Amino acid sequence: MWLCGRGRRAGASVTFTEAMDHVAQGFEAFGAAVLVLGLVWSLVFAAVVWRRSGNGRVGYEALRETFGGVLLLGLEILVAADLIRTVAVAPTLENVGVLGLIVLIRTFLSFSLEIEIEGVPPWRRALVSGTSRIARAASRARDGSAG
Repeated sequence: MWLCGRGRRAGASVTFTEAMDHVAQGFEAFGAAVLVLGLVWSLVFAAVVWRRSGNGRVGYEALRETFGGVLLLGLEILVAADLIRTVAVAPTLENVGVLGLIVLIRTFLSFSLEIEIEGVPPWRRALVSGTSRIARAASRARDGSAG
């Protein structure tokens, strides 16, 4: 009997719990990749905006807006990973409580980031997507305005 991986015999099937654990790990890896690649992309985008506008403040605002959107997306993906892991892998009362605390903290962070990026609470602004944030930053770069 040849063993592979976690002591499983070659050809043995993967359980639902193991599969969901792998799915959660995939979400975590994807969330981390979004954060890393999003930072690089935001820095490049801000440099382009700064160069086109000739105004460092405009580049800085573009960086804040684009990376803020990336942070929000990354947080949402990581919450999905935690949700999958808790519900499908280890649905104990303790894990559900930890998940609730994690979601509460990440919700507070997301809320704070939204206010920081937009300048107003979510209920006081029109629905804004990440795409329109980028379009606004690009428009400001073309116009050369800081606000």
